[in-house]
Amino acid sequence: MLIGLTIKDVVLIQALDLEVGPGLTVLTGETGAGKSIVLDALGLALGQRADAGLVRRGAAQALAGASFSPALDHPVWAFLEERGFAADPSEPLMLRRQLSADGRSRAFINDQPASVTVMREVGAQLIEVHGQHETVGLLDPRNHRPLLDAFGEAAPAVQAVAAAWRGFAAARDHAAALNARAAQAASDGEELTARLAELDRLDPRDGEEGALAEERGLLGSAEKAMSDIASARDAMGGDKLSNKLGQAYRALERARERAIQAGAGADHIVVVRLTAAADAVDRALTESSEAIAAIDAAAEAFEFEPDRLERTEERLFALRAAARKLGVAVETLPATRLRMAEALRSVENAEAEIAAANRAADAARAAYDAAAARLTTARQAAGARLAQAVMGELTPLKLEKARFQVAVEPLPPERAGPSGLDRIEFQVSTNPGAPFGGLGAIASGGELARFALALKASLAGRGSTNGPTMIFDEVDQGVGGAVADAVGLRLKRLAQDGQVILVTHSPQIAARADVHWRVAKAGGPESGGGLATSIAALAPDQREEEIARMLAGAHITDAARAAARALMEA
Repeated sequence: MLIGLTIKDVVLIQALDLEVGPGLTVLTGETGAGKSIVLDALGLALGQRADAGLVRRGAAQALAGASFSPALDHPVWAFLEERGFAADPSEPLMLRRQLSADGRSRAFINDQPASVTVMREVGAQLIEVHGQHETVGLLDPRNHRPLLDAFGEAAPAVQAVAAAWRGFAAARDHAAALNARAAQAASDGEELTARLAELDRLDPRDGEEGALAEERGLLGSAEKAMSDIASARDAMGGDKLSNKLGQAYRALERARERAIQAGAGADHIVVVRLTAAADAVDRALTESSEAIAAIDAAAEAFEFEPDRLERTEERLFALRAAARKLGVAVETLPATRLRMAEALRSVENAEAEIAAANRAADAARAAYDAAAARLTTARQAAGARLAQAVMGELTPLKLEKARFQVAVEPLPPERAGPSGLDRIEFQVSTNPGAPFGGLGAIASGGELARFALALKASLAGRGSTNGPTMIFDEVDQGVGGAVADAVGLRLKRLAQDGQVILVTHSPQIAARADVHWRVAKAGGPESGGGLATSIAALAPDQREEEIARMLAGAHITDAARAAARALMEA
């Protein structure tokens, strides 16, 4: 709901702050007083096209600001969040536009810079404007389907179609992916078979490259290593060292026995030291034998087959060549082999899998078509009811020659989607015998506004309006008397659950207002200043006087005042 409007230096308005409430608000005043300026200023704040002519003469810039209090669950909050604007649903939403005299403008949403496009999109979610071919929401056929669905209370059917579409889209995409994969695999099948045969012959194993590289390095150094081992054995002396150590041990044993025969005891220092010396030589003999054996064992480890290095290198180079050919790392060859085998198996098994996927997609499409057909039937029935309701509104609004229909036309199959298979358009024929066409075929701005009023009156209470605030301009153009009263009744009905603001010249409509603003123009050369427009909210007695003026003209009579009271009390 619009709760406030701030205008500064817009055409004839120097400065104005208006508080706006719910219900029906009317603006009246003499012709040329500036009633349309208020709507122009509001349009400026809603992101509509800016014209430098809106800037008051002598002012550097014009300013228009609009404050709103959308419901906590209004989609505009999510829209702003998606676009990065800070907005608290518990606080008013502020739209502000500055227009310089050179035609440049700046837009702000909650004092945050915004593009005019975003401001216009926000404004479209908050206010509907009807009149002078600005009935944007109704003229655009893209809005007709959701309006009809809301009128027909078709939300469950719409949701069922959307769910069926999601199921079909998933099944269709799965089948398409299988077909594409099978086609690609089939085209690559011959090459894939040849490459897999090569890998099967090669039979790569996990970790094989590292082991072969290590073995190759070892084999490459084997000759030098064997020379080093031979040198080590020669340095040890081989059997000569063992023989000499054996001779030394036996000589020490004989010397110890002679010392004992000469009478030396076991604890005699000579016997003790000869024993220690013999034991040390014995250990050296043992260690030397073990060292020789270890050297011989090391030599045996290097006794490879003559062509072992050549075979190792051939295997390693074969693995690396295969990896380069396939564009993979050597260590992934076993996994690549498995994937190739699986791909070939998938080609062989693809026919059955694809057939199953195609059957699933066909079944999902059939389910979607059935749900869409049910929704089409519901839309056709709702369209007939809406057409009947609108036709019932046209005669009281002096549109008795017009006819209205809801065209529910089938879309091409390729344009199927989550909203169904229907193209919905509200169509009108303005004269008997004339073909039906879009709402844009209504030439008169006043007729268009009244037609919008007929539609809104028919749609009211079905959750099918885009927002609680509606602006009507020239809805009473060319009508009066009973027709104007019929317009007023419908505007009053629309305003009961929302907010309607309109400029009117009709006393019958003004008499039904909840809030009445009078627009007046003052000043001029005779007053020593420029012209300026002012707006005042009228008290009940002031309303009676204004409606009497609208009835009688410049000379207000008691009879006009009595007629005004009668209209206000009706």
